[in-house]
Amino acid sequence: MQTVHAAGVRKKESLWRQIKKYKVLIVMTIPGILYFFINNYLPMFGVIIAFKNLDYKKGILGSDWIGFKNFEFLFRTEAAFIITRNTVVYNAIFILLNLILAVTVAILLNAIRRKLVSRFYQSVILLPYLLSAVIIGYLVFSFLSVEYGFVNKLILEPLGLDGIAWYSEPKYWPYILVIVNAWKSIGYFSIVYLAAIVGIDSEYYEAAVLDGANKWQQVRSITLPLIMPIIMIMVLLQIGKIFNADFGLFFQVPMNSGALMSTTDVIDTYVYRALLQMGDIGMASAAGLYQSVLGFVLVFVVNYIVKKINSDHALF
Repeated sequence: MQTVHAAGVRKKESLWRQIKKYKVLIVMTIPGILYFFINNYLPMFGVIIAFKNLDYKKGILGSDWIGFKNFEFLFRTEAAFIITRNTVVYNAIFILLNLILAVTVAILLNAIRRKLVSRFYQSVILLPYLLSAVIIGYLVFSFLSVEYGFVNKLILEPLGLDGIAWYSEPKYWPYILVIVNAWKSIGYFSIVYLAAIVGIDSEYYEAAVLDGANKWQQVRSITLPLIMPIIMIMVLLQIGKIFNADFGLFFQVPMNSGALMSTTDVIDTYVYRALLQMGDIGMASAAGLYQSVLGFVLVFVVNYIVKKINSDHALF
């Protein structure tokens, strides 16, 4: 007993010494921890709204329980299959395309030896990621406007082709949304992958050059394998949100055009429109919970598969 007690005392003293040693860093993390708690964990109390018929007079706790009736909204409508299909398919394409393009851009940026030029390109490609969806929506409109758009006035009409009513033709928007999302997102992901590439020891590349490896062989045998853990983390995090669409992209960029809803309507926009029409917060909460739970399950499933293939690349 005395030995166990002594070990416990030593452990507490060691912990206290660690706290004193890193007290400045711990104090610096407090604002971030508070923000994370207030912004991410405190609102989780509102999950119960998904199972209640919210009455503002009774409050959240006093409102009547209605079980899973709020969830029926997503599954009993004619648009249920369309919005789910659009959400998952678009996000799957975004994940795959952005991964390929972002890794390619990161490798190209790493090949630039002049730091000033490299930082300039990094800033330029990151800029779209920092723009709001409203600004991006109007930028796209300046290209696709029927009367004054760049594409119609300066490309199609000079070639003798008729202008296209972009905001009335759903068939073009799967391509437009993919292009806009790639333009907006590649900068952020490429910077993340570039940071991983920069951290690779240069001795690996020097040894490869001595062995006669060309640039492609170096990328295939050194760069990609060594940044694969970062790639898997980023992909798993995106898979966790595969049922959550970028609301700004799907609502602001198509200008909320009713003619395009067959190809631009996703779970988030559908719930938003329904919330405006019916004001049913319980239904909106149910949709959010549905998306979160499915994403949570998907992360575990994909991580399990990755772990079976290569445990070193798994997230946990």
